[in-house]
Amino acid sequence: MVVERRHTDRRSAGGIGLSHRILFRRIAHSVPARHPGVADTSRGVGRRHAGDRALMILGIIAVYLAMVLFVGFASHRLFRGTGEDYFVASRSIGPFLLLMSLFGTNMTAFAILGASGEAYHAGIGVFALMASISALVIPSVFFFIGTRVWSLGKRHGFITQVQYFRQRWDSDAVGAVLFVVLIALLIPYLLIGVMAGGLTLSQITKGQVPEWTGGLLVCVVVMTYVCYGGLRGTAWVNAFQTMVFTILGGVAFWVIIGQLGGLETAIATVGASHPELLIRGENIKPLKLLTYTCIPLSVGMFPHMFMHWLTAQRAETFRVPLILYPLCIAAVWVPSVILGVVGHIDFPNLAGPAANSVLVRMIDLHAPEVLAGLLAAGVFAAVMSSLDSQVLSVGTMFTQDVVRHYGFHGRMSERQQVFWGRAFVALILTITYIIAQVSQRSIFQLGVWSFTGFASLFPIVVAALFWRRSTKYGALASIGTVVVLWTYFLTRGWQVRGYTVGGEGIMPVAVIILAAAASMIVVSLATSPPSPGVVDRFFPARK
Repeated sequence: MVVERRHTDRRSAGGIGLSHRILFRRIAHSVPARHPGVADTSRGVGRRHAGDRALMILGIIAVYLAMVLFVGFASHRLFRGTGEDYFVASRSIGPFLLLMSLFGTNMTAFAILGASGEAYHAGIGVFALMASISALVIPSVFFFIGTRVWSLGKRHGFITQVQYFRQRWDSDAVGAVLFVVLIALLIPYLLIGVMAGGLTLSQITKGQVPEWTGGLLVCVVVMTYVCYGGLRGTAWVNAFQTMVFTILGGVAFWVIIGQLGGLETAIATVGASHPELLIRGENIKPLKLLTYTCIPLSVGMFPHMFMHWLTAQRAETFRVPLILYPLCIAAVWVPSVILGVVGHIDFPNLAGPAANSVLVRMIDLHAPEVLAGLLAAGVFAAVMSSLDSQVLSVGTMFTQDVVRHYGFHGRMSERQQVFWGRAFVALILTITYIIAQVSQRSIFQLGVWSFTGFASLFPIVVAALFWRRSTKYGALASIGTVVVLWTYFLTRGWQVRGYTVGGEGIMPVAVIILAAAASMIVVSLATSPPSPGVVDRFFPARK
């Protein structure tokens, strides 16, 4: 009877059957029929077992978080007590730490949970949408934008990107408007980390720990080591956590795939019931694939990436990130996407945002208890390695671009800078946590719309770095164009899964970038050029 009741729909006529390992696991997880008069003693045992498992997993996560705090506190021994040291680590970060910081802060829960959730719905083509394109575009942005930003920051003492743009066009208006836009775009990005922390802990403990607890735990730990260690503490912790989630992500992949009978068997099983997930198909149109190339340009305007660029010790420090970043992307995205696709084997009917949890569900189902705790810690590592840098960058902007610039008019002691930086970090995390409790959005969609906004601002940094004739009015027009078009497309496409412009496969980001670049060019040419003194400061004559 058990054999007859088991998921016979998973095998099409003449199709590929289930492996022995999958077959055995299905039998083991089947619920035998009971006589109505027989007491169900298994429920109490099941609850006790689930409780013991949850305690073990929580214990492992607690040990991991203690290690994270230790690393953050250890970095404080090198703290110099200055604002520059707190916000940009005195520009002393070497090649390895820079690679780990840049990769860790950019590989958020969007890549770990969001990618697997999107692959669950759209299939293997999700890797081409983001990962393969990012592996080419992001190192290029590091080379052409990051190195120049570092050089200008070191020469002029910039700590935030708003400081650079304000002085580049000698305009408080540009700085103020850009500050508001950057903060607004970063809020959904911050939500991703807090939501993912709560989702992971709740799923891995089978709901015994509510989602609000996981999110709170992430916020408290991040707040502690960021407030105490500043950017150096963040960089040290990022290096540790990036290695943790990369290694444990690989372990999770091989354990789960092994339980499914091997990669070939797992892919064949999915292909028998959902062949559309193994090809690009109609889920990803050619124009969508092409215009998705614009999304990774967002790294050129991320406040946290700007901040990490400014920490480099010298120009040669960028060499290691340029070479190894693509390999790091492959190490994280390949397992995430494949596990999202094969998640249909065990969880065939996840709808909408519920797919965000497919990776955690599979870890919970297939991994032994201790390993499940370690893998959950790996997801926490991915969450915190990005959330910390994002929160610190926002705290830095509030301190330097609002309090110091407008409140103290540039005069602010080192101790005051550190105090206000810590205060804003705590405030931002508190607000983010509260918003996360009422947000029920897809992690992937939150990430895509956030990236769309930042990528749309890319023409501004290109003009600032490479076009002498660009003006503050051109910059304001470009920012205004981004705000209007981004809001328009958001209101039209937020509720539509896979929204493209006119349904033709064109991503909104491509349209907004073109419009923003046109606004910058037309308005700059129509207005007076910047003063020679400003131009000479940022474009010194070559000797």
